[in-house]
Amino acid sequence: MTLLTFRFAPSPNGELHLGHAYSALLNQKLAEAHGGRLLLRIEDIDTTRCTPQFEAGVLADMKWLGFGWEQPVRRQSEHFVEYQAVLDRLIREELVYPAFMSRGDIRAFIADSEKRGRDWPRDPDGVPFYPPSDKALPAKERKRRIAENEPFAWRLNIDAAVARAGRDLAWTEFTDESLSATRSVEARPQDWGDVIVARRDIPTSYHLAVIVDDALQGVSHVVRGQDLFSATGVQRLLQELLGLPQPAYFHHRLILGPDGRKLSKSLGDTGLARLREAGASPDDIRRMVGL
Repeated sequence: MTLLTFRFAPSPNGELHLGHAYSALLNQKLAEAHGGRLLLRIEDIDTTRCTPQFEAGVLADMKWLGFGWEQPVRRQSEHFVEYQAVLDRLIREELVYPAFMSRGDIRAFIADSEKRGRDWPRDPDGVPFYPPSDKALPAKERKRRIAENEPFAWRLNIDAAVARAGRDLAWTEFTDESLSATRSVEARPQDWGDVIVARRDIPTSYHLAVIVDDALQGVSHVVRGQDLFSATGVQRLLQELLGLPQPAYFHHRLILGPDGRKLSKSLGDTGLARLREAGASPDDIRRMVGL
């Protein structure tokens, strides 16, 4: 019988808050309930914002909460070679293309389009779709601009990718915290347009790294916040394109601040370190998040 495997995967780009505590403790609760494995992954591909100091804070918070994980910890920044190999495959199969437009270029293109009376599509986060012009660039022009060190990002050609997948995509979503009932959710990766899958200097993005890591670590159940629900469609598409296994998902409720908004790492009053310094105990944190 295969052990169920859960993971908590924070980014060390700020201090953890009550929302992170809930996610970590829920993963721990489910792993214990099902006799499964519990992993800690450090998602630090953003090498400018992620720091050793923040990572040390993450580890200290997790130990204080009583979150016990299997060793070793997987740090994404140590696995760029693996992500590069996957990216190279997508490049060879012409499923991604170099996108050269800056944010200013994109804004200008969209403004001009909207002046002409065309509503520009946006993704579920409200970000405008990337304009289509770079997809039409000849290969020779792409190579020239890359050779001249022009800034670019690798974007998924969503139309080509969906066509390559060749069938309707869905994922299995658990509907409650006990993992006792599931439903099938239609994946709609096209709602995100041509998403970034890698940068010129960093051979991956969140979408790409997370599916590679989940596959390599044998993660069977992805338990994470509701704010990532829609993005799962893009990840299911990438799993299909790369022949990677599909975990089951549970997108849990978010812990909200006093203003009713999702917690942010900039909100110090809900930071775990701040609460600990104020005398809170791990049991207090469990009560605060409803566990």
